[in-house]
Amino acid sequence: MVRRNPNIIITGTPGVGKTTHAEQLARNTGFKHLSVNQIVKDEGLHEGKDEETGSWIVDEDKLLDHLETITPSIPNEGGYIIDWHACDLFPERWIDLVIVLRCDSSVLYDRLTGRGYQGKKLEENMDAEIMQVLLEEARESYKEEIVVELRSEENGDLEGNLERIEQWVEGWRKDNEGREEEEE
Repeated sequence: MVRRNPNIIITGTPGVGKTTHAEQLARNTGFKHLSVNQIVKDEGLHEGKDEETGSWIVDEDKLLDHLETITPSIPNEGGYIIDWHACDLFPERWIDLVIVLRCDSSVLYDRLTGRGYQGKKLEENMDAEIMQVLLEEARESYKEEIVVELRSEENGDLEGNLERIEQWVEGWRKDNEGREEEEE
């Protein structure tokens, strides 16, 4: 079965605007927003918190099993926006576009300290952004042509990014329109 809509991952270091982008994109497209952090918390799909960072230690097997149970239409129908700081967990066959949001380190530092990040948690997240860890993870996990890096630093970036992604969704639909009929 060919998907009617694409599935999109929005990833990046905490504080780059993943959830803001995902929520607004879901409103604009009618897609379903899956906040993986919220699902992990609500469903207890973790092994507790890391004492030093205060972050959940996610049980990735349980998370994937849970997602397949609650959203069996991810691989078939599409129309999901997956919002999480990691992307390599999700099977390549599920994903049509990977958006990696990036942010200048001075802007990110202010955002994270504003959230109360400090010590090891702040340091690890700043290092991950500076070293492009999540961008490299995306490039290693998915085809190069579906990984897109977007800046998320200023208010205007959100609108421009959403417009670009929505145009891509329309193009994807046009490109895949005939394939759905061929499959039937």
